[in-house]
Amino acid sequence: MTALIVARFDVKNAESMDAYAAAAGPTVLAHGGEFVAMGEKVSALVGEDEKRSVAMVRFSDVASAKRWFDSPEYSACKPLREEAAEMQFTLYETE
Repeated sequence: MTALIVARFDVKNAESMDAYAAAAGPTVLAHGGEFVAMGEKVSALVGEDEKRSVAMVRFSDVASAKRWFDSPEYSACKPLREEAAEMQFTLYETE
């Protein structure tokens, strides 16, 4: 089964967000991840939802996704992430 990380975020600092994306993106690719989608919320179709942007990354399996998230390469990006945006990452196992 594949794995999908869904990152929901509110940008606090656009310059820091650009720096975070430039630093974190290559770490995803280096660990076998693939960006599936990125975008901004248009509207909630059912129920209430926060207005947050989203990024989705697919990995071959849950273990690979966790290895990326815990990797030294991505860990070095975490201070930029915290400066750039309020983020929530959720890991899903998918078919």
